[in-house]
Amino acid sequence: MPGHRTKGFCASAVALALCALAAGCGGSGESVGGGKVVLRYTWWGNPDRAERTEQAVALFEKQHPNVRVQTSFSGYDAYKQKLAVQATGGDAPDVMQLDYRQIDQYASGGVLLDLAKQKAVLRTSEIDSGLLATGRVDGTQYAIPQGRGTETVVYDVKTWEASGVPLPKQGWTWGDWADAMRALKKKTGQPGATDPGQNEDAFEVWLRGQGKALYTKSGGLGFTADDLTKWWTFTDQLRREESVSPAEQTTQLDGSVENTPLGRGKATADNNWDAPSSGYLAIIPTGIALAPMPSGSDGTPGQYFKPSMFLGVSAHTGHAEAAAQLVDFLLNDQDAAKILGATRGIPVNETIRKETAPLLKDFDKTVADYQASLEGKLKDPPQAPPSGDNALQTTFQRDYDQVSYERMTPREAAENYVTEAKAELRS
Repeated sequence: MPGHRTKGFCASAVALALCALAAGCGGSGESVGGGKVVLRYTWWGNPDRAERTEQAVALFEKQHPNVRVQTSFSGYDAYKQKLAVQATGGDAPDVMQLDYRQIDQYASGGVLLDLAKQKAVLRTSEIDSGLLATGRVDGTQYAIPQGRGTETVVYDVKTWEASGVPLPKQGWTWGDWADAMRALKKKTGQPGATDPGQNEDAFEVWLRGQGKALYTKSGGLGFTADDLTKWWTFTDQLRREESVSPAEQTTQLDGSVENTPLGRGKATADNNWDAPSSGYLAIIPTGIALAPMPSGSDGTPGQYFKPSMFLGVSAHTGHAEAAAQLVDFLLNDQDAAKILGATRGIPVNETIRKETAPLLKDFDKTVADYQASLEGKLKDPPQAPPSGDNALQTTFQRDYDQVSYERMTPREAAENYVTEAKAELRS
C-alpha cells in the first residue's frame, strides 16, 4: 500500500472546508433522539468488502440496539486523503480502518485513542502477542490488527512445471532463488521473475534474513549503506544476466498485478503479498501457486505475518466504549467472522481463524493454507514503521531505477538513499 506521506497536516481553515465537503463534519460519536449513540465507521476496500461489512454492522446494531453505525468506504488512495483531511479538522471517524504506515503518524498527531483503556470491552487475548504489538507506538496500544498477510513468491504453475526447474520449497535461500531464476531464464527464454531490487518489502525480507531490520525501535534506519549495496549488487547482477526483469519493465510497476512482468506474460514469478495475488487468477487461468519467500543463507526466515490492516478509535470520540465494542465485535464475534471471511486478510483471532478455515473457498482457502504452512516458522513482525517510510518507499524505487538504468552504481545509489532516509526520518 505505497504512497507519499503528507508531511504534517493542512491548514485548519482549508481542511475544515474540505472536511465539510468530503464528510459533512459534525463531530464524532453524536447521540440522536431516543438516546441512541451514532458511531461513524470508515474503511477502504472494494464492493464485496463493503457488502459483507454492511451485513456485519447490521448484526452489531441488532446486538446493540442503543447504537447506530454510519458507514462509508472508498478506494485506498481516496480514503487515505479523506482521512487526513478529517484528522486535520479534529473530525476523524469514531472507528477507522488504518494501514500499517498510518499508525505512527496518527498516534503521534493525537488522532488515536489509547485502546488499553477500553480493555473491559475490547478483548485481545486471542491475538498473537507479536502481531498485537505492531499496533503500539511508544508502548501505547493505538490500533488493533484486523487481518494478517505475508509475502510470497507467486508463480505461474504451468510455465514453471513445464520448464523442469525444481519447484520452490520451504526453507529455500536467496541463493537458491537466484539459481532458480537463472534456470528459468535458460529454459523459458525470458526473465524468471520481477527484479526485486526496487521493492522495499523484498529488501526488508532479505535484511531480516541477515538478522537486521529496516528500522530501529526508536524509528531510525536499521541498516547501513553497506547492507543496501550488497542487496542492490545482488539484484543488479541478476538483471544484467537477464534472469530478472529489465529496467524498462520494472519502472512501469504501479501496484497493479496487470503491469507486472508476470501479469504481462514476460516472467514466471513475482514477489507480492498473499491475498492481493488473487488478481493473477484472471490473467493466468492455468493457475498460480504461492511459495515462501527465500530465507537467509543460514535458514533465518525474513518474512513475517504482517497486519493487513488495523482498526483504531478516534481520540475525540464522544463514545469511546461503544466504539471499542464495535472494534471488539469485528475482531472477536464468531458470526461476524463468518460474514467477513477473509475480505481483510486471514482473521487474527486465533480461535476464529481455526473455526473459519474450513469454511473458506477458492483463493481465500489458498491463502489460508499457505499461511498455515508457515505457522510457527516465522519471527515476530517489526513494529509499525515511522511516518517517513511512506515517502522513503518512493525514494527507494527512484534510487534503484538509477542502478537498473546504469546511471549509478549500487554503492552510489545506496549511499544516496541512506543520506536521504536519515534526513527524512529526522524531519
